[in-house]
Amino acid sequence: MIRRALVVVLLLDVALMVRLFWPVSDGFHSYLGVPISTEAFDQHVREQMERRGVPGLSVAVIDDAEIVYHQTFGQADVARSLPVTSRTIFEGASTSKPMFAFFVMRLVDAGKLDLDRPLHEYLPHADLIDDPRHRDITARMVLSHRTGLPNWRESEVDEKLTFRFDPGAGYLYSGEAYQYLAEVLCAIEGTDWAGLEALFQEQVARPLGLQHTVYVQTPFTRANRAEPYDTDGEWIDWQKDPWYIKGDGVFVAPASLHTEALDFSRWLQALMRRDLLTPESYAELFTPHSSVPSDAIELSYTLGFHKIEIPLTDLYMHTGNNVGFDAWFALDIEDHWGFATFTNSDNGEGLGEEMFGFLLLGPHVAIPLAIVALGALTVLLLIAEGIRMWRTRARS
Repeated sequence: MIRRALVVVLLLDVALMVRLFWPVSDGFHSYLGVPISTEAFDQHVREQMERRGVPGLSVAVIDDAEIVYHQTFGQADVARSLPVTSRTIFEGASTSKPMFAFFVMRLVDAGKLDLDRPLHEYLPHADLIDDPRHRDITARMVLSHRTGLPNWRESEVDEKLTFRFDPGAGYLYSGEAYQYLAEVLCAIEGTDWAGLEALFQEQVARPLGLQHTVYVQTPFTRANRAEPYDTDGEWIDWQKDPWYIKGDGVFVAPASLHTEALDFSRWLQALMRRDLLTPESYAELFTPHSSVPSDAIELSYTLGFHKIEIPLTDLYMHTGNNVGFDAWFALDIEDHWGFATFTNSDNGEGLGEEMFGFLLLGPHVAIPLAIVALGALTVLLLIAEGIRMWRTRARS
């Protein structure tokens, strides 16, 4: 009886494994190897956009270091019924940070910047000059959010920039610190924001074939930029937004990246291939420095990236939230898998989270769960069969 049950379970397990990993002719595979047809994914995306109220989306998927899927959905401008196309530009928001960290490591490799040299030796912080603690800040602390500075001074009492704790003493997400490092780079290069953008294009964008990825907007990005929408689907008058006014024409290292999914994914491919940086710099870039408070999953922060602490994986990710724009990306630098989403909606972060789960597990979540369950049942049946055989021998 047990042997018969064991044979049935094994046959079911094999059938499910065949179904799970059967080659897909028109589509790609999830992180776990589950086939996803292009048609099924397109339909899923449209359903999720409608359910969440996201007007427009640009999304790309990478498998085995190749871009296996790229598509645009919805509208870049609802009022004028303009669709999102491959030319539509989105704000990357805080996905700016990991790409900026990559840019910084290019200068480290060139010997222009030392990660552990106090930044005040390059350029004292003008707003913290009277606090001796600013002399302890290093580029490593900035990129791993360990300076003790707040995210933005606008959220502080009297909008005055002050330390929450001593540099290096803990983790605190800080756009202010990233912007200070951008100012330091300008001082090192003897240039202004336009010059720093030109250096980014020279050191990162052009070598990787990023055609429309910028921190300081160009005529092309302005002409093709998607319109932003709030959580209710209402258009946001971005020309009156104080953050837009403050950052226009500025290389805002933590927040002003303008790009789209295909261009951005070329950079993700470069990370997988270990392009442009030395092995030592890649090791620095992906080494965790801080534990990040999170209710959902265990996270740490490297030099610019969140690392998802899941055993047997090398998953890194980052999200971005500007007014009317949300972005999301994840990649496994060893398995050469990843994806990126860019939306023109304050509802886009939830969509990115949903895409991560879908692309991680695949559309047939029940199948891998059933395989695990059948595997466990197989082990139990084998144990039962072993006990039966032992008893039979003991009696004889």
